[in-house]
Order: sequence, then C-alpha cells, then structure tokens
Amino acid sequence: MIGRLTGLIAEKSPPQVLVDVNGVGYELDVPMSTFYHLPGLGERTTLLTHFVVREDAQVLFGFLTHDERSTFRQLVRISGVGPRTALAILSGLSVAELAAAVGRQESGRLVKVPGIGKKTAERLLLELKGKLGPDLGAATAVPASGAQADIVQALVALGYSERDAAAALKALPPDIAVSDGIKLALKTLNR
Repeated sequence: MIGRLTGLIAEKSPPQVLVDVNGVGYELDVPMSTFYHLPGLGERTTLLTHFVVREDAQVLFGFLTHDERSTFRQLVRISGVGPRTALAILSGLSVAELAAAVGRQESGRLVKVPGIGKKTAERLLLELKGKLGPDLGAATAVPASGAQADIVQALVALGYSERDAAAALKALPPDIAVSDGIKLALKTLNR
C-alpha cells in the first residue's frame, strides 16, 4: 500500500521516527540500523516502508535499504516471528551479519538478540537457509539524501544490483542532481 516516503524528519525517538511528507506526519518504526543512519531533524530523507494492518492497529515500518526491507519481509513470513521480533533482529544484527549467521548456521549469534530464544533461533536458521544470499547487505551504502536514494532506485530499476548501484553512488559528488547522477553512475557502471 505505502511503499516509500520522502519527507523531512520531524521527530526522532528510538525506534520511532516521524516523517513530515508535505504536511502529513507519518509515524514509522525503524530498526536501529536505519535509525543511526538517519539525517538530523528537519533534514530530508527517503524511507522504504512495510505496512502492517492488524485488528487492533495499523503500523508502518521504515527502512533505508532494500536489503533491510526484504530481510524484514522474510522474517515476518516465519511462523512465530512478528514485526516487533523482526525489528528487534534487524536492530541487533545487520543484514550482512544475519546472512552470515544463517549461512554458517550459528544460532549463538541470534540468541544474543533480546527476545530470541534457542528454539526461535533454530527455527530462524532453518526457515532462512538459502533465502538470504551471502553477500546480502555487504556493501550497501546508506543514501544521505533523497537525490542519492532516487539515483540508487533508478539504477536498481534499470537492472543493476543494489550493491553495484551503491558502489557507483560512492563515486558521485554528494550534492549531485538526480539526472546528472544517473548519467555519471551509468558511465561508471559501464566501464
């Protein structure tokens, strides 16, 4: 329903942020990995979202990267793992650390996350095996501005991996316009 929000950071209170999108304030719960990389109050940001509708609430979750959101979605598909638990996992482990733990079948890494017991950790390892790539989240750059996020999204839409798009973004000046950034990134990627 709501896939992405671009607006100004109005409030930050872990793990929740309030994003002002043209006068409408959206409350989003975010993992701490996203929270720590958000710009300051009053600055512009773009967050990918996941909307959860329950009988007693409607909750919007926000993420800076596609890897975080897709991992969150993989986690909530697992029986017994709800959105709050998935958020706790992504707050305690980066996407790359989670993928590495699943790849090596290390339940000890998952048990260190608050709220995850031994049985849940083993179920997570079993359910996620083969679903999280080993390079997932490895070189994901956090876009500092809406323009940079738009450039990455355009490159991903053109068929480039998020890892390649993030690498191309690093070579661009931070204040570049979206159209110029896409052109320069394409030149970098086609070398």
